[in-house]
Amino acid sequence: MTELPRKAVARTAKLAALPLGYAGRSALGIGKRIGGAPAEVVLTEIQQRTAEQLFRTLGELKGGAMKMGQMLSVLESAFPEQIAGPYREQLTRLQDAAPPMPTQTVRDILEHDLGPDWREQLVWLDGGPTAAASIGQVHKGRWHDGREVAVKVQYPGAGEALLSDLRQLSRLARTAAPLVPGVDLKPLVAELQARAADELDYRLEADAQRTFAEAFRDDPDIVVPDVVAVGDTTLVTEWLESPASMASVIADGTQEERDHYGELFVRFLFSGPARTGMLHADPHPGNYRVLPDGRLGVLDFGAVARLPDRGLPEAMGRLLRVAAEQDEAGLVEGLRAEGFIKDRVRVDPAQVLEYLAPFVEPTREETFQFSRQWMRTQFARINDPRDPAYTVGMKLNLPPSYLLIHRTWLAGLGVLCQLECEAPFRQILIESLPGFAEI
Repeated sequence: MTELPRKAVARTAKLAALPLGYAGRSALGIGKRIGGAPAEVVLTEIQQRTAEQLFRTLGELKGGAMKMGQMLSVLESAFPEQIAGPYREQLTRLQDAAPPMPTQTVRDILEHDLGPDWREQLVWLDGGPTAAASIGQVHKGRWHDGREVAVKVQYPGAGEALLSDLRQLSRLARTAAPLVPGVDLKPLVAELQARAADELDYRLEADAQRTFAEAFRDDPDIVVPDVVAVGDTTLVTEWLESPASMASVIADGTQEERDHYGELFVRFLFSGPARTGMLHADPHPGNYRVLPDGRLGVLDFGAVARLPDRGLPEAMGRLLRVAAEQDEAGLVEGLRAEGFIKDRVRVDPAQVLEYLAPFVEPTREETFQFSRQWMRTQFARINDPRDPAYTVGMKLNLPPSYLLIHRTWLAGLGVLCQLECEAPFRQILIESLPGFAEI
């Protein structure tokens, strides 16, 4: 089963072609501009074609490439509108879709992982996938005890493909930067590389999902399916009957639905660590399912941060509380103590507070209205070299223990802004974030 590795050369060529395609279209755009075409028309056309090539390629290649596309898709709300417009459709498509693998390949994998008698355990399996993940696809089936189940099967050669993609994306991160303006791709790729082994280990994922399922078993709002069986590249879990993912709420949900699921999303992210000792670290909307009774279903536990103190760091909540109180000096002192600011680095406390506004502002009101416009304003400000807060980002240090927490929180903000929801963010942090309740 070496379908993906055999195509390694073609995969590398497709990824390598991305910045070249952008350069070619830019050169063509310059020619059109000289020929009299309006600048905004040329820019939009280049962005549209670039978006289509970038995310079509990422989706087709699965592995690390699709994973990068999914990661970028939750940051869509931060892009300036003239860029987000052309990109939005291609970005959000990655949240729920990917090309399927042949049915016979799926059967071969099941026989390898569950044994030659797998049909006696899995008495029925649908003929095509119902959903796709970055390194696998999901089929609906029925277990021998009558339970409907979701059967996640890893793409053949996904490990080799994932590592190869990430190596290639790492090399291209700098030259591909114009493809996604304002987003530094290099640290995103580095993070994906660091946890690639966990993503590929379905047994490790099963352990995490069992823990979450037990912790949320009696929760009135959150549902995590139980694990039924697991193999090296197969994970069988209870089926979650859901008409759509949270992406559908983003696309055309009512304001009531947006507020409801936005609040449940935040409550799950922040209550999970204390209940399980882990943070669900893949918050793109495809992993969150809208249930008919109004509850929120949560899937895909391949990417979790295992927290050493069985919860989010107390210092994190304490520093956020200090920032919410506008205590500039206390914030800088606390950031130094936690390693966010190195000993010899000098910073302007007011600029530090301003730089952290995307994380602090939602905590200062009883309810906060998240929006694409708010995210774009924050994103543009901290990425504008003319803004005093811009230099702060160059001086701050992110301790390794906070890397996945920071990325998950940022992605979570992106999802909330896509939802355009109003949520009692401050109260949720008081209830669930250690160190914050003293505010």
